[in-house]
Amino acid sequence: MMMDICVSKERRAFMWTENVEQTEKAGQKLAEWLVKRGTFPAFVVLDGDLGTGKTVFARGMVRAIAPRSRVHSPTFTLVNEYRTGTLPVFHFDLYRIEEEEDLYAIGFDDYARQKALLILEWGSRAPGVIPPDAITVRIEKDPDRPDRRRITILQGGKPLHVDFGS
Repeated sequence: MMMDICVSKERRAFMWTENVEQTEKAGQKLAEWLVKRGTFPAFVVLDGDLGTGKTVFARGMVRAIAPRSRVHSPTFTLVNEYRTGTLPVFHFDLYRIEEEEDLYAIGFDDYARQKALLILEWGSRAPGVIPPDAITVRIEKDPDRPDRRRITILQGGKPLHVDFGS
């Protein structure tokens, strides 16, 4: 399975995935790259419309670090914790929060101080908790091909080039 990374005329690194499996694999590859880099806490913000594959991408990230974990969307719990792997992974879904203080009520600042991977779906709903060096993964549907996704990866607003290989 080959996933190509391209550089668009807007100078943003992006890749295409053709199905759910490739989108999950892209998340896995990003998590593996983060583990090799070894800088934690690491914040990854997943951005995209409803149904674009944010949770699928997150599942790939979690499974790279905690392979036996059953990953599901934390929409109603705000955060799912995965502590069975090489480091903790905290998967947040901020879709239902009304204000950033809601995150602090569940101890977000404690999560953010740990040597861990923090995945935030809908992170744009709480920009004040996102550090400037966070990685942003933008997932968009291809309007002509319903299973195809364009995945753009940025860090600090600049393209992040990660070798996704095959």
